[in-house]
Amino acid sequence: MPKHYLVTGGAGFIGSNFVERLLNRGEQVTVFDNLSRAGAEVNLRWLKESFGPHAFHLVVGDVRDAEAVLRAASEADVIVHLAGQVAVTTSVTDPRDDFESNALGTFNVLEAARASERNPIFLYSSTNKVYGGMENVRVVEEETSYRYADLPFGVSEESLLDFHSPYGCSKGAGDQYVRDYHRIYGLPTVVFRQSCIYGPRQFGIEDQGWVAWFVIAAITGRPITIYGDGKQVRDVLYVTDLLDAYDSAVERIDVSAGQVFNVGGGIGNTMSIWCEFKPLLEALTGHPIPTGQGDWRPGDQPVFVADIRKAESVLGWRPKVSVQEGVKRLFDWCQANQNLFRG
Repeated sequence: MPKHYLVTGGAGFIGSNFVERLLNRGEQVTVFDNLSRAGAEVNLRWLKESFGPHAFHLVVGDVRDAEAVLRAASEADVIVHLAGQVAVTTSVTDPRDDFESNALGTFNVLEAARASERNPIFLYSSTNKVYGGMENVRVVEEETSYRYADLPFGVSEESLLDFHSPYGCSKGAGDQYVRDYHRIYGLPTVVFRQSCIYGPRQFGIEDQGWVAWFVIAAITGRPITIYGDGKQVRDVLYVTDLLDAYDSAVERIDVSAGQVFNVGGGIGNTMSIWCEFKPLLEALTGHPIPTGQGDWRPGDQPVFVADIRKAESVLGWRPKVSVQEGVKRLFDWCQANQNLFRG
């Protein structure tokens, strides 16, 4: 029997990809989005053109508006909370907006879920930034990358939390509220501490969505600045793999409720942000890519790799799309949709 999904931020990158999946399998969907994010209108138009203007219910609203969220959530069986402010740099510039969008916004969505008679499943998109700069973790520098000295599988969910930057604080506050609403109110909540998610329909910018930003910039001839030495390592996860994890959490809510999962590419899907990504991207473009150089940015970890063994064990999930395949898919999509990035 189809479920009713409320997807906050449903016109964004992850949201629109998930809405497409839900509609393809016949679920009932409400998209809640304030349409402020670059690309949101484009993604919304794509969904309407793909499925028809009445295939889903659209609520143009803001998660900071508690009453609007309450109304939108009243019939939901599953709430997937993706809305919020997404960039560390923006949080430093405007910490109040970041707090209200992320911490207060998440609180409002949780309260709407608690008020519902349906006791909806609640999935929360958190971030690996809740682990902070991890300055005490030993790191080894190699020729083209950094690696952990003592964490062969990456950072586990048992690692100490260290909310660094206003963004880390606001997302971390939401992360902990979501956990506690299971403990205190019995709401079936699941937290995903996500690494670098990438894929089509991602309108990356320099401050957020770096994989997509480098691809878009390389295709459109925009200048690329590398901050730091380019050896910083991240585990990257193709968006369909992330959505598989969401689906698994819903299907296995009897064991996933109240849990926190690190969800990223894991040790098998890592690359340094430029030293190893550059040759891959240059092979796809067929030409050298010039870059500028900038200082290290505050809080930029030399390496972050998620230990995803808990998600593998509890959810029966693991990434399927390799870095090479995922980047090629993203490149092909950006190449075919260059008109969306020009101007």
